[in-house]
Amino acid sequence: MLSQMTLSGRGDLYIPGSSDFMELAKDKGLVDPSTERIVAYLLPAICVPKGNPKGIKALEDLARPGVKVGIGRPDTVCVGLYGVEAIERAGLGAKIKPNVVSHAESCAKTAQLVALGLVDAVMGWDVFAKWSDKVEAIPLPPNSTPRIGYIPGSLTKTASEPEAALDFLAFITDGEGSLFFGEAGYLTSLEEALSRTTPETPVGGFYKLPESWR
Repeated sequence: MLSQMTLSGRGDLYIPGSSDFMELAKDKGLVDPSTERIVAYLLPAICVPKGNPKGIKALEDLARPGVKVGIGRPDTVCVGLYGVEAIERAGLGAKIKPNVVSHAESCAKTAQLVALGLVDAVMGWDVFAKWSDKVEAIPLPPNSTPRIGYIPGSLTKTASEPEAALDFLAFITDGEGSLFFGEAGYLTSLEEALSRTTPETPVGGFYKLPESWR
């Protein structure tokens, strides 16, 4: 989405899947940082098919022989980047990477890998379990969550309808629209996200993808 916006110069709002890509948009001068708002919060999780047939309980299990792992493309998909960060923080990159058999092109396609039984597990968001009754989410231990993710929104520098765009952004962050995100399984407050991690868990920010994952 960021590359499309860069090439086309079109779009009134930029709403990426994580702060990492918003930071890139800021660096490129594509958005107005003063208008940035948080839409919802996200926590990384291990997502498995319903019933968890491989008995996966922790990141270490993704390194077991024969376990097929899927991730989003970490260079372009936010959930893939967070997945790599969690794996590397646990010191398991060299052990899990050989088991990665699929790189999905979006968050939705990452979740589909599990729902369709194409892999034994994916590094995903906990909300994936709300998207399909064929998916279970295994939360990371509070001290293993590298960062609390969030979906940001910001006005673009090329917005043709800035007032309407800002009204919509306000609607989905403060108004009735925020309730829809909560009903869909997203975390709508930082307090709720922190209750599942630790007080020291960073919020948002930027993670530089290691060259070994490119």
